[in-house]
Amino acid sequence: MIITYHGKSHIKLQVGDVVIACGPNSKSSKVRQVKYGADIALIPMDRPDYNGVDNVTHGSKEPFVISGAGEYEHKGVFIKGFTTTSTIDKVEYSNTSFVFTLDGIRVLYLGPIHQTLESIHKEVIDNVDIIFVPVGGDQTTLNPYDAYKLCIGLDPKVIIPIDYTEDLLPIFLKESGGEHAEVMEKITIKYKDISDKEAIVMRLEEM
Repeated sequence: MIITYHGKSHIKLQVGDVVIACGPNSKSSKVRQVKYGADIALIPMDRPDYNGVDNVTHGSKEPFVISGAGEYEHKGVFIKGFTTTSTIDKVEYSNTSFVFTLDGIRVLYLGPIHQTLESIHKEVIDNVDIIFVPVGGDQTTLNPYDAYKLCIGLDPKVIIPIDYTEDLLPIFLKESGGEHAEVMEKITIKYKDISDKEAIVMRLEEM
């Protein structure tokens, strides 16, 4: 699995010819944009920073879009989505988080989540190898302390922070023991590389 971070909550995952776009930003977003073709687009929230199906539709690839709770299958990837709520500018939004297995690795993508998980959510997740967790705070996503507590409660092998601010990321890294984690442009990972790991933090640089 090749993991690339394109800023905000936008993660690109690729195994062979299969590409999954998680939380891509749209053309109307104010954050930096990147365009490529995806097979699957996971849309956590109906806001410009997270709903950019337009930016991951390219060439011959038009993604299968998943934007709500439920069970789905496409290109041999089985995906479960569950919803939580977030309040942004006094407006309540649904946030969908996604869990799926890709290349033998169980992935949890949380999107702009703003609350800790309940037992019903943990039942959907079941187990997890890699968590993509937002640590931006600012009443939109989890603060660094709650983000780390959420991750540890799920017993992952790898934690990758996303949607962070430059002032809050160091707090999360200190809390999680990831201050000295190497900053990488891409992560290429196989299950055998992480099978014996325990909550290590990996850092991705925005590309």
